[in-house]
Amino acid sequence: QNWTRGMSYCVRSESDVDTGPIYVHENGKLHLVNRAAGSIQNVAPKPRPFRLFSRGFSVELCMNREDDKTRKQRTDHFIFTYTREGNLRYSAKSLFSLVLGYISDNVDHIDSLIGFPEQIAEKLFSAAEARQKFAEPVTGLRALQKFTEAYGSLVLCSLCLRDRYLVISDKLEEIKSFRELTCLDLSCCKLGDEHELLEHLTKEALSSMKRLLLKNTSLSDAGLRRMTAPVRVLKRGLENLLILDLSCNPKITDGGIGYLLSFKKLNCLDITGTGLKDIDAVVNRLKTQIGLVRSQVPLKEFDHNDCKTEGWAEQTVLQWEQAVMEATKPQDNLRSSTATLRFYGKTHRIEEAVKCRPLEADTKTSGNLQFYKEKVQNCHFPLKKEVAGSHELRNHKKRALAEPEKERTSKQKQLCLTVEDWDLLNTY
Repeated sequence: QNWTRGMSYCVRSESDVDTGPIYVHENGKLHLVNRAAGSIQNVAPKPRPFRLFSRGFSVELCMNREDDKTRKQRTDHFIFTYTREGNLRYSAKSLFSLVLGYISDNVDHIDSLIGFPEQIAEKLFSAAEARQKFAEPVTGLRALQKFTEAYGSLVLCSLCLRDRYLVISDKLEEIKSFRELTCLDLSCCKLGDEHELLEHLTKEALSSMKRLLLKNTSLSDAGLRRMTAPVRVLKRGLENLLILDLSCNPKITDGGIGYLLSFKKLNCLDITGTGLKDIDAVVNRLKTQIGLVRSQVPLKEFDHNDCKTEGWAEQTVLQWEQAVMEATKPQDNLRSSTATLRFYGKTHRIEEAVKCRPLEADTKTSGNLQFYKEKVQNCHFPLKKEVAGSHELRNHKKRALAEPEKERTSKQKQLCLTVEDWDLLNTY
């Protein structure tokens, strides 16, 4: 009773402050303190609406306040949504999302990703890509190399740079960092024979290349000799190439076609619009030595629609293209200067992107020069004749196998290394 009076006295002494109902837990029961009577009533509490903040409460969400000079204020740790009543509601992001965002902001400081799970690495790559980390000049290249070293073709398996010479010149080192590409389209880029990217094609990092499109790239016999030198001598480089497009390169002659004979796995070849002199001799040579037959109709492998940019870095390549397009847009002051020059009768040179223009004249004169490899079928003979004359068939097969061996030995004698080949091999 004394304790109850003391409690009621304290409550009445602070009656000017609305503290709400007071409950006392005693002997396993909850009791409500009656302020007016100064006693305790054994009454169950009535539910009261709970309000965490008052009506006029406001909050400012700012992160990293301790270092405002070096870091930007972050407000992306919360997700803001609206309820049905129109009230603003926010909830904290998951710890995984916060850690993923932090690592993607500092992705260039990662030492290695080898052995890291692919599922999480893909999310990390997407987060860094959304922040445009791979578009940065120095740190972007370093971060991209960490991913390509660990995941190879998952980052990018197919790359289409058709009519994108400015992207190649601006992001050459980034493009060279892609490993295990299976398809590459460099058509209409006017690279020439001495371009650094063509030299990169002979590296072991691109030994998985199966489709290479070099239409209208200003190649000549010298460029083909450089491209095929590792395959001809060291048996590495583009040895697994299946499809090759060299059309619309008039500087490629009959001698340059001889370098292509080192591609033993080649299934499709397009040399339409090249500077061949004796077409019949070239057709016969391709058929007898690597088994390529001239096609009478255009092949679908050379329609340039199947080769697309595919992989984690697909959006990254699009960001590079958009950045180049924005940088090459004519500005307002340049437009005014060109208008002034036109008024005074002068011309102003504006460099435009190289557009793909096939050489129709050379195509009409030489015709369609697309080749494919026929599938060998061993079911020409009936079963009874095969059993009866098995010895004759074996002798026939031995003769058929002996003739290519003789041709190979004669070819090896003819494929002697010249001084230029030795000088070229010393550069690797």
